[in-house]
Amino acid sequence: MPVPHEPRRIRFGVNYTPSQGWFHHWLDFDPDAVRADLDALAALGLDHVRVFPLWPLFQPNRTLIRPRAVEHLVQLADAAAERGLDVAVDGLQGHLSSFDFLPAWTQTWHRRNLFTDPKVLAGQEEYLRTLAAALADRPHFLGMTLGNEVNQFADAPHPDPDRITGAQAAAWLTRMLAACERGAPGRAHLHAAYDAAWYQDGHPFTPAHAARLGALTAVHSWVFNGTAQRHGPTGVATEQHAAYLIELSKAWALDPHRPVWLQEVGAPAPHVPEDRAARFTTATVANALDCPDVWGVTWWCAYDVSRSLADFPELEYGLGLLTEDRVVKPVGRALAEAVARWRESPHRPSVRSTALVVDAGDVEEAPHRSVCAPGGPVFEAWARLAAQGARPTLVLSQLATDARHLTARGITDVYTPEEVAPR
Repeated sequence: MPVPHEPRRIRFGVNYTPSQGWFHHWLDFDPDAVRADLDALAALGLDHVRVFPLWPLFQPNRTLIRPRAVEHLVQLADAAAERGLDVAVDGLQGHLSSFDFLPAWTQTWHRRNLFTDPKVLAGQEEYLRTLAAALADRPHFLGMTLGNEVNQFADAPHPDPDRITGAQAAAWLTRMLAACERGAPGRAHLHAAYDAAWYQDGHPFTPAHAARLGALTAVHSWVFNGTAQRHGPTGVATEQHAAYLIELSKAWALDPHRPVWLQEVGAPAPHVPEDRAARFTTATVANALDCPDVWGVTWWCAYDVSRSLADFPELEYGLGLLTEDRVVKPVGRALAEAVARWRESPHRPSVRSTALVVDAGDVEEAPHRSVCAPGGPVFEAWARLAAQGARPTLVLSQLATDARHLTARGITDVYTPEEVAPR
């Protein structure tokens, strides 16, 4: 029998993109505007927000962390708490919506590797520790995420990557997580990668890093990665992409019940057309909640990006639950209804007893992890099983015959991708 465990409370939240000025709002922080934003988000029935200080604004010099900027972050967190919203904070911003925000002391004339240079590491450590410490006495503070998809700085397709090895990535993650713990002991500190960690051969941030380091595993699900292009906006693989990433993470997890946070997911047009965004939202949330051990779902994002701001990719402008005028959109109503349904009638998902084998090579490096990517044999076989109603999970090839591991996870049936290939 599987190891028994208690069901967890499911958390529902949103990545807070301010309605006025996007993340540039930190330049002229307006507490009243923030409070109005948070009022509208709380009205949707959400229970937390993920917030994004801009690293260059908070730490413009390696030895200067601006007290006033930190004070603004605490003000935002306190305003959220007044509205019943817990707060998760990302530190090293890092990369947001196609724009990089790196301090001048890491660039051009001061160019230093973000992951290995001793002076940069010391500056990052102190910055993360400082932010965590500023919120450590707030009971509504959930914890730190090291940064938003910081792994994109380490490899292609970034135009100017800071190349590192997998071992160097692990050392950086371990050191930065420890800095967060020093600042706010006992909180849920974690790291978050975009899906290259799961899908891109040779990427230095690996599935093992994602599933084993930090308090919980974060997955970011975006179907413009080839999923929607291949399967369409209403395809099973598209509507279950988030569920697939949640289950894929379990293949590498050492704890069979490690919590998984669907930390980013959104309905990107035109891959998900505007008139189908509400359906996509409803289906994505329902499918994610059908995965055991989900910590929570945090939608991207709160408010649409204003058309007055230039040079964003087109899909970034319309991802909000609300317009920039704080009008709830169909996708916002769909999420609010999904939250209400869950709270009215929560359920504990049954064990996923059918597993698909993942052979990505060495467990730590996963040199062939592209088999898991859209179009790859593991991804496509999983989608076929899901379409048949099998509720599949995934297991590493190295563990596919390990009776103790399979029993701990409740797995009774194991298939290779070849065994579920189309005839």
